[in-house]
Parts: sequence; structure tokens; C-alpha cells
Amino acid sequence: MIGIFDSGFGGLTILKGLIKELPDYNYIYLGDNARAPYGNKSPDVIYNYACEAVDFLFNHNCDLIIIACNTVSAQALKKIQQEYLPKKYPLKKVLGVVIPVVETVLENARYSLKNKPVKIGLIGTKTTINSKVYEDEIKKISILKQVNNQPLIFSISTPLLVPLVEEAWVKKIETKMILRKYLRPLKEKKIDYLILGCTHYPFLEKDIQNIVGKKTKIISTPAATAEKLKIYLNKHKEIDLKLEKKQPRRYFTTDDPKKFREFAGRFLPELKIDKVEKTEL
Repeated sequence: MIGIFDSGFGGLTILKGLIKELPDYNYIYLGDNARAPYGNKSPDVIYNYACEAVDFLFNHNCDLIIIACNTVSAQALKKIQQEYLPKKYPLKKVLGVVIPVVETVLENARYSLKNKPVKIGLIGTKTTINSKVYEDEIKKISILKQVNNQPLIFSISTPLLVPLVEEAWVKKIETKMILRKYLRPLKEKKIDYLILGCTHYPFLEKDIQNIVGKKTKIISTPAATAEKLKIYLNKHKEIDLKLEKKQPRRYFTTDDPKKFREFAGRFLPELKIDKVEKTEL
């Protein structure tokens, strides 16, 4: 069974991508909506929240967890992998979304703009941007993938976007005005690629694309995560064999199940979420 954890609704975009690429697997989704957003919280708090989520999902028979939340991936994933799992769950795995996205953007960049550095834009929560996790991974992986010239990275903190998505203000004119203000510097830089460094942001992708222009390629976190997970499972058959398939999907939230269902029904009707269970972490 594969667990998907996010601070709120954003991880549903990751789940959608996984179902499209790996439809036969059994998934459990956990959204910590009651404590969202995570982007303004301290690293210790984020780590503690993440450990609670990991415990919950492993106790519900997951053998592999995808941390969909970029903030958690930036602040807590490495510590969970290196310290928490060896002590409590040595046979289980927790993966994030940062490395799949970085690998994907650099695979694209490797074959373009050979005579000049690629310009990569990044938007995310304050915690994700301040961690510089994307910059660090881009530098490391660009060397491994022999990208021509070191990419130029332009990062912008966009803290208002997660609350706007959580409150279902996706289509509001106020949200579009905020997006224009946030994205203006990246548009002026004429970036080649844009990383949406938060799983909530795909809900705003159409408006983001319209603002930055068609020449800027937006890297899809759901598609990148799904593609890289498929490769990972093909390489690690011992993990793949443990994962249940063709079972009913389950959805959990720490907030109001009705609100969760309404949001999913409005913005991701293809998931066909009928039942959402409430839990505490």
C-alpha cells in the first residue's frame, strides 16, 4: 500500500498523477488540513508533524510513503530517512517530490540552450525557498547529468497561495491579482522553466502559465513524481512486491471531511471521492 501525505489538499494533485501512471496500486491519502499551511512553521514543528503522519500511514499498512508536501520534503525528509526510519521502520521507505522534479527539469534542460545557462524559476512557501533545497539539488544533479553550464535559479516566496487554495479561492479575481504580483519578476527574467515548488500550486497552473507566457515550460510535479516512482519500483522489486493492488482507496483528513469532499469534487472530480474519514495525529 502506498501512502500519500500532504499538509492539506495539495497532495491530491500528486495522487492524481500517481493514479494516472500507476492505476493498479492501492493508495491511502492523508491531508493534515487542520494544521495547514506548514510553510510558516518552524523546522522542529514540521518534523514532528511529519513523524506523526509517517506513524499514521505505516500503522495503516503502508510500506511506502510519498511526502507530497514540498515544505516537509525540504525540512524533514532527510532526517526522517536517515534517523527516524532506521530506528522505527527499517524495512519501509519514505520518498519526497523534490528530487523527481529536479531530475525532470534538468533532463529537459540538458538538451536545450546548449550555449547559455538555462533560467529556472521557482516559487514555493517561505520555508521551502529559505531551505534552498531545490538550489542544492539542482547543483548536485546538474553535474551528474552533465547539463551544459550551471542553471541560473530565480526563487520567489509565495506564502499567500497555499491559504488561498485551502480556502478554495482558486478562481477568484483576487487570487489572479496576487499571482501577477508574485510572478512579475520571473516574467521579466524570461525564465525557460518554472518549478511549482508546492503541491497546492497545480490548482493554479493555468493562470500561472498565462502570466509567465507560453515560452516558459512549467514542470509538472505530479507527472514527475509518478514517472520517477514507476522507475523506482521497477528497480526495487522487493518493495513493489509488498504493495497491495486493486483495493479501494482511502482518504483521511484532520479537519472537516465534508469540506474535503466538496473541494475534491469541485477541483478534482475525476478522483471520485465519496468517503473521507476524519482522524487526529
